[in-house]
Amino acid sequence: MTRLVWDMDGTLLDSTEVVPDAFVATVRDLGGTDVDREKVVAAYSLGVPEVMLRHLLGRPLDDGEADLYYDRLLDSSVAPYDGVPDTLAALREHGLPVAVFTGASSRAARTMLASAGIRHDILVGGDHIARPKPAPDGVLEAAKRLAADPAEVVYIGDAPTDLQAARSAGARGAAATWGHLYRADEPAHVRLSRPEDALALLAARDDR
Repeated sequence: MTRLVWDMDGTLLDSTEVVPDAFVATVRDLGGTDVDREKVVAAYSLGVPEVMLRHLLGRPLDDGEADLYYDRLLDSSVAPYDGVPDTLAALREHGLPVAVFTGASSRAARTMLASAGIRHDILVGGDHIARPKPAPDGVLEAAKRLAADPAEVVYIGDAPTDLQAARSAGARGAAATWGHLYRADEPAHVRLSRPEDALALLAARDDR
């Protein structure tokens, strides 16, 4: 049975501005300089917020400093992409779980998903795995929690690292073309024009 696993930022949630701005403001408050949205986005592949903040600041974090970032997320408002709530509701109507794997920490993910009004059944955060995307760890952990073979999993994400993680895990990668990190030149098993298109994958045969 095909199981869907969703990336969060740029796939479920339109966090194009919220997340980078929270990092920029936090780095500034902690005495860092010369950090903008572009530099934050370029650091996404490093892993969880704590790792990113150390990189952007160029120094270790003191106790409690990362809390400034999480507090900013709590004060922010993020919205799901059009079609996401209805698509996830349709999954539940079919008795299927909503599974999310994000490179963000589980703490950040819970905050943002709650802000967007999205309920999840399975959440794999960057703090649950040893290696960030494009390593297969997160996709494999999501498959494990779904009690599914990785070959049965379709990982839906916008970034090249999402699709690379899917391939390295032996899963299928579905490109979320509406996301802000989508690149048309990155190979994908399938390209989705809108979130609702993911529902067709549940009935599609594995034609690899």
